[in-house]
Amino acid sequence: MEKEFRVLIVGGGIAGMSLAICLGEMGVSTELIDKDPEWKALGTGITITGPTFRAFSALGVESEVRRLGATNERVKLFQPPEKFIGEIGPPETIPPLPNNGGILRPVLHKILSDRTLAVGVKVSLGKSISFLSQESKFVDVRFVGGGSGRFDLVVGADGAFSELRTHVFPEASEPTLTGQGCFRHLTDKPADVDCLHMFVGGPVKTGVTPCSSNQMYLFCNAPMPGNPRWDPKDDWKKLRELLIGYEGVVGSVRDALGPQSNIVYRPLENFLMNPPWYRGRVVLIGDAAHATTPHLAAGAMMAVEDALVLSELIGSAVSLDTALEAFMDRRFERCRHVVENSRTLGQYELDGVSTVEHKQLQEESWQRMATPI
Repeated sequence: MEKEFRVLIVGGGIAGMSLAICLGEMGVSTELIDKDPEWKALGTGITITGPTFRAFSALGVESEVRRLGATNERVKLFQPPEKFIGEIGPPETIPPLPNNGGILRPVLHKILSDRTLAVGVKVSLGKSISFLSQESKFVDVRFVGGGSGRFDLVVGADGAFSELRTHVFPEASEPTLTGQGCFRHLTDKPADVDCLHMFVGGPVKTGVTPCSSNQMYLFCNAPMPGNPRWDPKDDWKKLRELLIGYEGVVGSVRDALGPQSNIVYRPLENFLMNPPWYRGRVVLIGDAAHATTPHLAAGAMMAVEDALVLSELIGSAVSLDTALEAFMDRRFERCRHVVENSRTLGQYELDGVSTVEHKQLQEESWQRMATPI
């Protein structure tokens, strides 16, 4: 297919930057806009599974992620207060890559943003869409504050509460609360924490993930019926209360919590848009189409895979129309599996389902994620 066309990517997160890198390397005229004038990354760290490393490898950033993050080959499982019950060895990917790891979100953002700029993508910050219309095979866009453009393809990568989705798919549903909330706390890593430690079967699901040579983040998924709110300054008090009774590394982190603690809290929501994720020459990718909870550590994986598959099809299909149709064929079932199984794992935690069932679904899900995209 001819590559002499213009693409607008709305949203400068993992999905948007990954697609920008792919298209920029193909020589496609690409502009990326993000409404945040500072283009900053929110959050603490993310867990990286083998399939995510595979996606980063295809994107060309895996060596940097490994150098600046943390890698390991297993997950240690505990029952509270600190009873070791075994290990999960995620299935190996092809080609062989680390099975598990983590990285700080701001570090990953810099890796991807530097590469986005290096491949020649035009990046415009503090910019968003005010109006969009489609005519034949083009999309006409007007921007907030003035300016307009005509594009052959517009890609919505602007997150779970996508404004572009509202413009183009006003009938689409919105993300729904799952009944859980997630705390993440960035802290120093003890030398003996060399892989993800996960505590299951207790009142909350918690654990720690190394995300650099000297840092880790503690995660805590807790029941939050009714989506309660409190002053964010009290996050550390709420988290400390939830971790009462845990020992070992989790207990040590709990005891050190205070007003100075670096904590991020958000209610957990998920979303899976009914197919197709495109209308005319506008398509949604990443969380804008399939926002998942963190139970399978697969949000970044799906975002990068979306970019890899869409760019591959743009480069090989006979037209954009056939590329978008093939994109749905390749992506929907895989993303549905991740979103639904992640939510099921969260419900297992709320219902107190046995550790055996929890471990089985986790391993089955990882096995499927390890299959080629």
